Formats: sequence, C-alpha cells, structure tokens
Amino acid sequence: MDKKSTTEKATATKDIEAKAITSDPDRRRREKRLVRKLDLTLLPMVWVLYMFNYLDRNAIAQAKLNNIESDLGLVGDQFNTAISILNVGYMLMQLPSNMILTRVRPSLYMPFWVCVWSCISASTAGASNYTHLVVIRFFLGLSEAPFFPGAFYLLSCWYTRRELGLRTAVLYSGLVLATCFSGLISAGIFAGLDGAHGLAGWQWLFIITGAISFVLGLLATLILPDFPESPSGSGKWLFTQEERDLAIERIRLDRVSFEEGKHSVWYGLKAAAVDYRTWVFVVMLTANHTAYGFNNFFPTIVKGFNLGSRTITLVLTAPPYLVGAVISFIVAFSSDRFGERGFHIAGPMCVAVLGFVISVATLNSAARYAASFFYISGCFAANAMVYSWASSSLSQTPEKRAAAVAMINLLSQLGNIWSPYFFRPGDSPRYLLAMTLMMAFSGLSILTCMVMKWSLRRANQKLTRDSEGSGTVPVLYTL
Repeated sequence: MDKKSTTEKATATKDIEAKAITSDPDRRRREKRLVRKLDLTLLPMVWVLYMFNYLDRNAIAQAKLNNIESDLGLVGDQFNTAISILNVGYMLMQLPSNMILTRVRPSLYMPFWVCVWSCISASTAGASNYTHLVVIRFFLGLSEAPFFPGAFYLLSCWYTRRELGLRTAVLYSGLVLATCFSGLISAGIFAGLDGAHGLAGWQWLFIITGAISFVLGLLATLILPDFPESPSGSGKWLFTQEERDLAIERIRLDRVSFEEGKHSVWYGLKAAAVDYRTWVFVVMLTANHTAYGFNNFFPTIVKGFNLGSRTITLVLTAPPYLVGAVISFIVAFSSDRFGERGFHIAGPMCVAVLGFVISVATLNSAARYAASFFYISGCFAANAMVYSWASSSLSQTPEKRAAAVAMINLLSQLGNIWSPYFFRPGDSPRYLLAMTLMMAFSGLSILTCMVMKWSLRRANQKLTRDSEGSGTVPVLYTL
C-alpha cells in the first residue's frame, strides 16, 4: 500500500473517531472546562507579555516627540535605520528559536527571553549616540524574536482551528493596545518625569516599561504551561492527566492530514519549505507588514495634523488603535463563527486601502485623521487572521507547523525592514510616497488571499472526491 493510500485510510479513520466523539455531551463539557482554564491562564499571560513586547519595541516612536533625535545627534534617515535594524535581528533569531521551541520547555524558554529583552530595552536609556542606539536595537530584535511565533505556536498546540482565530486576535490585540496605550503612557511620563534626576522623558519611558516587563517575565514562569503531553510548567497544578489526554486527542483530530509519527525539526523545515502555500502566506504577511509601516511613525503623522500640543498629539494616537482592537475582535469572532479566513483578511485590507486613498487625496487634517481609523483598523484586523489561517493550513505535523509559522513570520519581517524608508524626512507631514506604497501592498495582500482560497478550495474538492464511497466526511481546510 503506497503512502497516499495509507494517509487516506488514516484520515478516514480519524473522521470516524471525530464524528463519534463530537456527539458525546460529556466530552463537550470536559472540553469547555479545558478551554476555560486555558482562557484564564495561558491566553492572558501571553497577551500581557506581547503587549509589553510591543511597548518596549515601539517606545522609540514616542521618544521621537521627546527629542531623542537631537539628544543622540541623529541626522537624515538614521532614525529610520534605528527602527529598521531591529527587524534584522528579529529575522536572524526567529527560525532557529522556533525550531528549538519544540524541544524545550516553553514555560522557561519564553520567560527567559522576556527578561533578556526587558534589560536590553531599558538599556536604551543609556545610549548617547547613533551607534549605541543601533547596536541596542539590533540586540533587542534578537531577544524579542522568540516570543510571538513561540506564543502563537504554543496556542496552536492547545486550541483547535475553530478556537484559534479569536485567540489569535486576542493575542494580536496586545500589539494594537500597546500602540494605543504607549501614547497615553508616554504623555504622562513626558509631562511628569521629563528632566527628573537628570534624565529625559524618553529615557524614563524605556526604563519604566523595561522594568515592568522584566517582572512579568518572572511571573510567566509560574503561569505558562508547556505542551499538552508534558506535565510540567503550570500543567503540574492546572491540568489533570485526563485533561492533558483530552488536549492531545482533540488537536490530533483537528488536523487536516493524519500526523505520521514524530519527526526531526529538519524534517519539519523541509516540509514547510517545499509546500508552495508557505510562500503564498509569506507574501501575504509581508504585504500586510509593509502596509502597516505607518505604525512606527504614527505619532509623527498625527503631529503633522497640527491638532494641538505634544501631549494632545500623543493622546490622539490612542483612539484609532482602540477602534482597531474592537474591529479586530469582531472580525475574529465572525471568522471563527463562519469558519472562514480569506474574506476576513481581504475585507479589512479593502478598508485599509480606502483609508490610504483618503490620506493621499486630501490635505484636510480632520479627514486624514479620520482616514487613520480605516487603515489602522483594516491592517490590524487582517493581520491576526493570517497567522491562524497559516497555522491550520500547514499543520500536518507539529514540526512542520512550528517551522512554517516561523518561516512566515521571519520572512514577513522584510516588510518591517523596508517600510521605515518609505517615510522620508522630506515628505513630512503628508508622506505621499509612503501612503501610496502602503496602498499598493494592501492590494497585494488582497490578491494573495484570493490565490490561497482558490488553492485550498481545490484541495478540499480533492479530499471530498477521495472520501466518496467511504461513508466519512473529511476534515477540510479552512477557506
């Protein structure tokens, strides 16, 4: 019997198991209890850590309004380079980190890197020139790289596909709310601590956020579980053996293809690399990341609207991100409810295109500020869905899923590397080139969504044809 026939037989067997199990009311009750425990421990812990991940990373955007450029003697596009270089370090570390993650304890590995990045971020306060800043930002990227793909992979090991979309949006909202609250936090620090003990407000900003995230990293060692099959981490006191067995079984039944035993991390990397869908997702997420290149420059964009003082400017950066967080939850809930991903990514990106068009078409400050609600909500609502769609579509083995998620997140950082250079100092405050390019990349994201839906629809048709006559309903890809 060839490999294809073996896989089809195993998939059919899994379908029979799944139908029998999902009709068991006692199992559904136990699953709800398991998911509730995860929602009260794993999810909020990774959410708050991811929020501080971005608070530490994006503090530089607010620091620009507190004279960090003049204090460090930055000229020309050196500020843009300081933003971009972080993503170079991020790319170098991400894939090896995720390959390691499948072989270590996430409850120790991830908090370790949280504490490392916290110290590096706080050390930004000691920078005195451009070279110091670039070196610090590079190592900050290295130390932050393990967290998001690691956190997402850990979530995908515990939550099923129907549960993962909303949880990914919750995780990703940490980024959106961090960007929102960073303006409010910065406004308070700049107003109250600027010049205190001989330190500028931007220096206090890095020290305070770094110290808080360090404490949270220590706390995470007590709350984060390891993988379902491992009784370590918080799993020692949070889950019974029955609940761990249930967690393992429901993830096994949720995979589109039957898992063919355990494989090496190199097998997972090769399997991800030869799957063309991995590369479609790479282009999709790269386009999305490029489209939200405004993120590191949004305080400067709002300053260009001339709507008030520095404090007012920082406060006004918050509302678009608050609305974006709400829209992200609504889109994620709808996506999980209807079991659909492609249109839930393409739709918000169409809204983002509208926002960029308005920004390019008018000089009216109120209209351009209103447009920011469209492109911020659209980009961030779409971005969260890409991760969950990719994970469920490339989940044939844990090693492949981990490698694929890391590859997609790693290579998509190219968007974060080149997008800061769209914002040329001479283009301020309108940034016509940047807005036009972000509009174009939003269109590319929409196109890749349509390509992926077409590809997965064909794969589903084949799975359906192959199961005809077997009396089973195959587990299909999410479109």
